[in-house]
Amino acid sequence: MKRVISVFAAGVAMAVLAACGNTTQGGTGSSPSPSATMPGNVPTKPEYTDADAVVEALEAGGIPCEITRRSQGGSAGGSGLGCASVIDGVKFENDIQVLNPKKFSRDDVGDSIASHRAPPTSHTLVAAGHWFVWVTEPRFANRIAAALGGVVLPPKKAKIPDYPLPDIPRAPRYRTVGALADDLAAAVGCDDRKQRSDTVLTCTTGKDTGSPNCATLALHGSDADRNAALREAIAYKGVPATLVTAGNWTVNLCDYDLGSRVADALRGTVVSYDGG
Repeated sequence: MKRVISVFAAGVAMAVLAACGNTTQGGTGSSPSPSATMPGNVPTKPEYTDADAVVEALEAGGIPCEITRRSQGGSAGGSGLGCASVIDGVKFENDIQVLNPKKFSRDDVGDSIASHRAPPTSHTLVAAGHWFVWVTEPRFANRIAAALGGVVLPPKKAKIPDYPLPDIPRAPRYRTVGALADDLAAAVGCDDRKQRSDTVLTCTTGKDTGSPNCATLALHGSDADRNAALREAIAYKGVPATLVTAGNWTVNLCDYDLGSRVADALRGTVVSYDGG
């Protein structure tokens, strides 16, 4: 069974400490790799001792953030966690990474930041010192930066070709991403749900068949936004993608053998790219 990481969810799956580990630390068998320096506008302060301290700073700044998950592994190199905030009635997730300055230089941190900002992940980050936060709702990045004393680093976008898309049905349309998840669950399963924002949710398909795999569900504010998301998902050579779409939604399937089955069940159409 072919498996890929969803373009929308790639940042969730990316382990920043592993990315930092790819830089040369002088150990046996290590090899140099291209690195990026820290962007010049990122301040050296404030520093935070760990990811929990960032959560405390958010709360002190008037943005409570409920912890939803923690990074696996030891804490010698740093710490990471995900937490959910609500601003102006919109719930969204922040992915927090704090690296140990005794083990990683500022340029090491800059290398990790560059990997998060580059396509196809193209994340909006808030950063300072030896830490950064992926803000999944970019419109609130300035408020996160103000609470933490960091600066906003916008994503680096690749030019997306105006690929032709198939005819996309105008319906069904969904009021909530949870309702879309319920219909996906009836078709192929949608377990282990994680709400990334009010309009984005990730879950696992195929658990009842013994072939679990990821999926990312998203609602879009307009047809143009939906089409832009579809074109971005199929834009990267070597990154296969299969999505099902109709109305105001997309489902990005990591198990792209499920495309036609999901399209039939949800009355959508398949948009795919073989990676070639």
